[in-house]
Amino acid sequence: MLNFNDMKEQDIVILLKKLTRKGRNLSIRKLADELGMSASSVSESLERCKKAQLVDRNKKRVNTLALQEFMVHGLGYVFPAETGRVIRGIPAYVSASPIKEQVSNSSEQFVWRYAKGDARGQQITPLYPSVPEAALRDEELYQLLVIADTLRMGRSREREIAVAELNKYIQRYVGEQEECYEDSICE
Repeated sequence: MLNFNDMKEQDIVILLKKLTRKGRNLSIRKLADELGMSASSVSESLERCKKAQLVDRNKKRVNTLALQEFMVHGLGYVFPAETGRVIRGIPAYVSASPIKEQVSNSSEQFVWRYAKGDARGQQITPLYPSVPEAALRDEELYQLLVIADTLRMGRSREREIAVAELNKYIQRYVGEQEECYEDSICE
């Protein structure tokens, strides 16, 4: 029997995808395709998220207050980022938007490993192996994953920026969900 109380890294990736415009109303199969995961792992993930009260009982809407609290106060402890050697990949952490525009220029580059990437920098292990490709398919997801990395390993000022950026996404999501509820057009 599966234990749904143990959160996994892919749970955060799935929740962040559901915050994006492209990810709001995707079926489990489509979410899996977009994120490079199996449908069964997405289904199990959403069940864990339901048990953790990070999604509603129908597993459709993200509990933004709980997600924000977990990301700000727990993400770095539960899923700390690891750095490695200099590799080729795509920009991550403070080397990518929306964080890079708001921090002082650093000569250090950080990347997620990706063979087709055009950047070189210190490797950061992403939350889930398929993150680089999923991020390249969805700019909003990319930015949310950069925010997540900053919350996982950032210094105080970087974390403040990441919290402000996360709050922008959450406010937009909440506003659009309220519009959908009032207009009954989203489901």
